[in-house]
Amino acid sequence: MEALAVRLSGMDAHAEGAIRVIAFYDTLMRRRVDLPALARASAGLAECVAGLRLHGTGAVVRASPDGRPPSTVPAPASSTARVTLDDEEIGTVWLERTGPPNPLDEVLLDRLAIAAATAVERYGPARTTMADPALVELAISDDSDEAARARALRLLGFTADLPVQVVAVRSHLPLDRIGALLCPARPVKAASLADVGVILAATVDPARIPAGVRAGIGGADGPGRSWQQARTALRFTTARQPVVRYADLGALALLARIPPETVRDNADVAAVARLAGSPEDLETLDAYCATGSLRRAADLLHLHHSSVARRLDQIARSLGIELTEPAGLVRASLALTAWRLLDSARQAP
Repeated sequence: MEALAVRLSGMDAHAEGAIRVIAFYDTLMRRRVDLPALARASAGLAECVAGLRLHGTGAVVRASPDGRPPSTVPAPASSTARVTLDDEEIGTVWLERTGPPNPLDEVLLDRLAIAAATAVERYGPARTTMADPALVELAISDDSDEAARARALRLLGFTADLPVQVVAVRSHLPLDRIGALLCPARPVKAASLADVGVILAATVDPARIPAGVRAGIGGADGPGRSWQQARTALRFTTARQPVVRYADLGALALLARIPPETVRDNADVAAVARLAGSPEDLETLDAYCATGSLRRAADLLHLHHSSVARRLDQIARSLGIELTEPAGLVRASLALTAWRLLDSARQAP
């Protein structure tokens, strides 16, 4: 390397400067500096504002030559370079030079891009909750090969030895707020895919999901499988049970695999669909199926048990099911769940 430097420096000042820039970034990489330190060092070397952005998180780091965050709004980039990792573009680096580009700017940005990719691979992306939807989709898609999935997870901040669970959510609350509450101390990323929020987390505590959020929670046996489980569990959520773990569904999960046409043609489901025209009756049936007890259903509905008994008698005649019998209660519960799945199938991600 030293002999090469001597030969190049004998050619012209530009070659000597290029070698100095390369050596500068080699030193930074040996010292294992992080992205903010890279931006500060680059700004000082270039004597202008330097910046970098990671596509996966949207994180932007800018530094002025004095090492502080710039006090001015971002100026148009005078020079840019792509940050690539495993042949995939993961970000951009740039300089905001007010005058014409310096002859060494291209070399500087090339080395900054290499150093930034090294830092991302070592430290992972910045700790932000929201992520690039394309990366999240790559991590959970059935069509992704394992190498692409592993690369996407790494760029999202999940190491190879870290379990990943997927949560499918529907809510008016911001996804980043839900993700931060769900997993405050461990890696968590979120993105919106179509009308469904997707949260990837190293651990999931259902009790931390805020009120008003419908959430289906998958297992930790791979993000692809976990996503399938999470969106199935989301279909089983109700106003009374807004959070459902796939593992708790057991055999009920099989209902989600029945073709909608078959479900729609079932007599019990058709009877529940007719009952849905009366929200009061539907709520009463739901409370009774959830509790299996007339008195507990009355408590849930804040009604006298005799009133609930009269409603259930009328509902039983409408459904053609004897609700006081165990078999009848099972039939009604399955029919009510299957009918709800028909509606959720139209909203399924």
